Amino acid sequence: MRFIIVTGLSGAGKTEATRSLEDMGYFCVDNLPPKLIPKFAEACVQSQGKIDKVALVIDIRGGIFFDDLFESLNYLKAQEFKYEILFLDASDEVLVKRFKESRRSHPLAPGSRIITGINEERKKLREVKDRADIIIDTSKYAIKDLREEMSKNYGNAKQPEKDLSITVLSFGFKYGIPVDADLVFDVRFIPNPFYIPKLKPFSGNDEPVRDYVLAQEETKGFIKRTDDLLEFLIPYYKKEGKRQLIVSVGCTGGRHRSVAIANSLYETLAKRNYSVSVEHRDIREDVHQGAKKL
Repeated sequence: MRFIIVTGLSGAGKTEATRSLEDMGYFCVDNLPPKLIPKFAEACVQSQGKIDKVALVIDIRGGIFFDDLFESLNYLKAQEFKYEILFLDASDEVLVKRFKESRRSHPLAPGSRIITGINEERKKLREVKDRADIIIDTSKYAIKDLREEMSKNYGNAKQPEKDLSITVLSFGFKYGIPVDADLVFDVRFIPNPFYIPKLKPFSGNDEPVRDYVLAQEETKGFIKRTDDLLEFLIPYYKKEGKRQLIVSVGCTGGRHRSVAIANSLYETLAKRNYSVSVEHRDIREDVHQGAKKL
């Protein structure tokens, strides 16, 4: 079992480091009172392998309870329980800047200057920093840089950190744009099978509608240009550390045109071995609406 204690200065990146560990499959607990660490470690051992990667975030938010940290660590050592300490650090200048940008006061100096709190925190954390197995200075790190550093130190070569996950999502504009959409494409300019009696009962998943939609010159041009755009964008999204991309394609009701086109885009991306799925949010809504009108 890998048991990591994440600590460090306020504003140095503990939250983002913890998110990275969660993405790598670690069971993360934030702000556990240090006195409870031995009992928690025992519970993990008793899980019989169900919990094999653990990260505890321990910092000065624990107040007086933080003083129990070394007693707990010494107990774990006496029990020959293996653990690692990750310490997140940053320069005073960078920490002050981060606090000012977030408009937060330092937890150790709520009514005083930020630098006063930083200096006090450094004193309190000096010993735990000296005992750290890994120290990461995030002064010059963007989020993606910290994620890469975390993956390097705590990732599993056999189970690499998750790649960009792409979802191609069809929807109907009359039911609203998906709230989690990253890219939104409007395909209402394409001839609508809804107005062709023999096609209206079907959806874009059915061959008659699919063949009709994909045969339109407008569709061919749209798919070609959209595919080129995605091929351009995806490497940059991955480079920036983005983990999920929602590509939304909308028509009026979300049943015909958007479904056929979303399926086509999905098939193209799947052939390029991207981690991609397709969803049709509103494919049934028009059917329900029609039933209500009868």
